[in-house]
Amino acid sequence: MLFLILSILSSVIVGVIFKISRKYTINTAQIVAWNYAFAISLCYFIFKPTITDIDATAPWSIYVPLGILLPSIFLFLAASIKYMGIVKTDAAQRLSLFIPILAAWLLFNEEFNTLKVIAFVIALPALLLILSKKAENKNNKWVYPMVVLIGFGTIDILFKQIALATSLPFTSSLFIVFGISLFIMIAIVIYELIIKKIKIAPINLVLGALVGVFNFSNILFYLKAHQAFAKNPSTVFAAMNMGVIIIGSLVGILIFKEKLNTKNYVGLVFALAAIVLITISQMTI
Repeated sequence: MLFLILSILSSVIVGVIFKISRKYTINTAQIVAWNYAFAISLCYFIFKPTITDIDATAPWSIYVPLGILLPSIFLFLAASIKYMGIVKTDAAQRLSLFIPILAAWLLFNEEFNTLKVIAFVIALPALLLILSKKAENKNNKWVYPMVVLIGFGTIDILFKQIALATSLPFTSSLFIVFGISLFIMIAIVIYELIIKKIKIAPINLVLGALVGVFNFSNILFYLKAHQAFAKNPSTVFAAMNMGVIIIGSLVGILIFKEKLNTKNYVGLVFALAAIVLITISQMTI
């Protein structure tokens, strides 16, 4: 259970770091680039991936789009937290779990029982309620959490394909993907340096290092939690998603004073109910 708690806290802390970064003059691209620099370093020294086994037979058709998608969604995640807050962004990220489940049903002919159908029926209004704001509010950047939802759902599908498509250890695949993401972000930072004349700032290094450490620890403790609950993965699945929504919501509301209306609170309850139902449905298969 300790690994689960640490994974949940790490995930929420990443959102908190992006939220706090609003107080400073920062460059998100540099933060994300440093994040992957630290994440890939930690991956190498802790997991010690077998790099010599990586060759042309590896599923590069999955690695490349995943390596591009990861930093892209990270940028949208930061923007979503900035414009929509931690509560709505975390909820959108966790509701993304329905995308790989839907893909498993449509693409891989996985069994789809009544509980899953009910969960999907609940999840849609949950999302609409969570992202709703007053009509007079002109700054409702709902597109950011929507992209986060779709992006993380797609990322999960690609990670599942990696697990099915290669005999390489998952840690080696993770190292490759982190490397591609780092290369993409370095290219973006160099472009901004040359074309936009944006200088490298120490604050971006500090924030990027913090994001990288907690982003990596989220993955590390999540994997360890699955090992600890190897016979009951649904426990990890449920606790992770519900834990992040609950703790993320408490942090956003109590610490950052994020304003939610009645519809938003009802949406959060619906989201938790949908996740509980989908978890129970997984246990009954």
